[in-house]
Amino acid sequence: SSDLSREDRVESRPHGSACPWALAAMSLKLQKRLAASIKDCGKGRIWLDPNEANEISMANSRFNIRKLIKDGLIIRKAVKMHSRSRVRKNLDAKRKGRHTGIGKRKGTREARMPTKVLWMRRQRVLRRLLRKYRQQKKIDKHIYHYFYRHSKGNCYKNKRVLVEAIHKMKTEKMKAKALVEQSEARKEKAKLAKEKKLQKKVESARVEEEQPRAVSGKKR
Repeated sequence: SSDLSREDRVESRPHGSACPWALAAMSLKLQKRLAASIKDCGKGRIWLDPNEANEISMANSRFNIRKLIKDGLIIRKAVKMHSRSRVRKNLDAKRKGRHTGIGKRKGTREARMPTKVLWMRRQRVLRRLLRKYRQQKKIDKHIYHYFYRHSKGNCYKNKRVLVEAIHKMKTEKMKAKALVEQSEARKEKAKLAKEKKLQKKVESARVEEEQPRAVSGKKR
């Protein structure tokens, strides 16, 4: 009742029962520190059972704290989850182009995405393609060097343009090679025909020389 003093109320409580102001008066800093050390975490993650405050307060050694942990009177709380679902949702929207208007931009265009970075990325893509083609024997070292220098000269804005240029050059080289081979074949054919004609002429001249000799031999 309200007529009872604080001391009378404490004495009237059953033995071992805890009340809020009694817990506040009871310091469990030592137990919390030892528990945090044993469970290898911060003191903020240690939970002490408020209903067993008296028993916990009597534990003043690591051995006793371990026993209380085993009994479940002292628990290490789980790490609080820091959800990234909202971040992922926002990033998906940004990839679609949302939330990137004038009001969301901080810094100049050059500061946000330097042209040098874009240039480096493009060069690396083109050079990687050229290296791959050279290793696969699709292009020789001369074509590789030609396109390497022209890539540095800003002749190809992306990989597709470079691939088209490579195919075009290879086609032209094959055409030129075919024309050279045809020309060589024609020259060889003409040379053989000329040799054959000359040989025929020499044979006919020799036959003509032999015929008068035969006729003069018969007359004798």
